[in-house]
Amino acid sequence: MDDDASIRESISDLLSSFDFQVVTFGSAAEYIAYGRSDSPACLILDVELPDINGLDLQGQISQGRHPPVVFVTGHGDIPASVRAMKAGAIDFLTKPFQEADLMQAVGAAIAKDVDSRRTRDELILLDQRLSLLTPREREVFPLVVSGLLNKQIAGELSISEVTTQIHRSKIMKKMQAESLAELVRFASVLAVPMTRSRRAK
Repeated sequence: MDDDASIRESISDLLSSFDFQVVTFGSAAEYIAYGRSDSPACLILDVELPDINGLDLQGQISQGRHPPVVFVTGHGDIPASVRAMKAGAIDFLTKPFQEADLMQAVGAAIAKDVDSRRTRDELILLDQRLSLLTPREREVFPLVVSGLLNKQIAGELSISEVTTQIHRSKIMKKMQAESLAELVRFASVLAVPMTRSRRAK
């Protein structure tokens, strides 16, 4: 996204030569109105745009499902670059820039978007599995991933060890975890709080 048509065309030609699919925008409004891509992407953004400061736009879209940002600008300074990087920009390049630097930044941005999409997809999947747990299994889950033994969990919830074992088995099955270590990783992704037994020693 750049207010200079010649710069947009130049960057588009460069990226297209590396077989990237490119869409250009002359303003923030054009970008916002454009539908989100289903493919991994990055947003190449100028600081000075006709309708908004690029740094402000970065802040506005940071909470949404937008691709990582690479700044390419002729209006850069140290405070602007620091602000951009703190807000999560992959790189902050000043014009004229080296083509290799831009391609490296774009590659890093797309790789980050791939990872973000994978993490988001996994979270959706794990949330679906978590929804299958009964209220009691949801109580047992954090105790299991905290490393408590069946005896400790039973004491914590005032249930029998046999019942605890049944709950543990159902949790593993519903969460589709092959091992306790994998279940712990799932719990970390889901931000399940770890806990410690208050009763058993």
